[in-house]
Amino acid sequence: MKAVILAAGVGKRLWEVTQHRPKCLIEIGGRSLLHRYLESLISVGIRRAEIVVGYKQEMIRAAVEQDSCGVNVTFLVNDQFHRGSISSLWIARSALDDDAIVMDADVLFHRDILRRLVSSPCENALLMDETVKQTGEECMVVVAGGRVIALTKNMPEQYDYAGEGVGFLRVRHADAPHVVSSLRGYIDRGSWDMEYEDALRPYFQDVRVGYERIGGLPWTEIDFIEDVRKAELEVLPRL
Repeated sequence: MKAVILAAGVGKRLWEVTQHRPKCLIEIGGRSLLHRYLESLISVGIRRAEIVVGYKQEMIRAAVEQDSCGVNVTFLVNDQFHRGSISSLWIARSALDDDAIVMDADVLFHRDILRRLVSSPCENALLMDETVKQTGEECMVVVAGGRVIALTKNMPEQYDYAGEGVGFLRVRHADAPHVVSSLRGYIDRGSWDMEYEDALRPYFQDVRVGYERIGGLPWTEIDFIEDVRKAELEVLPRL
């Protein structure tokens, strides 16, 4: 199993910070998000990672060169990093040559969250915080009939239950072609500005994707300045 870390974006909503560094290099408690990822990967036995870079990629490369935490890291370059996140996952399609954990690079999380995904009996799976109800910004894992039917901010009319997605997706190698085909349907239409989550809807139709509940474990996605404060004050002390 390997990790595929999507770290190419600009982080426009956090420009106060990201004008100086990529979002994955934000330091929480004196340690960057990226190095926390690499340490977490080692802790669950994952020693290979491919990182999709773009914006200020030289800073990410330098950070890994300085300390890879024992992870064998290679890089994929997304020259379209100013477009939607579908561009990064499309670039990363070549990295889905093994069982993989696809990870957004802007989450501060307890290691048990990653461990729960890696050890899941579901070979295709998402993480769902069932304690979170959507207020507008959250990307939700939507479940019906015991399987994930969507990962989206636009809730369907009918579903059984939902919770906020953490931003990590486990993909079985044998099902990677379904991920690629799902993305290709939108790429071929020139939909470069969309987020990859909505582009995975055909994948969820074709493959039975399970989920792991992680409610109660500390984590936060970092999109806004207030998320940095939450990370420092509420999540970090519980890690």
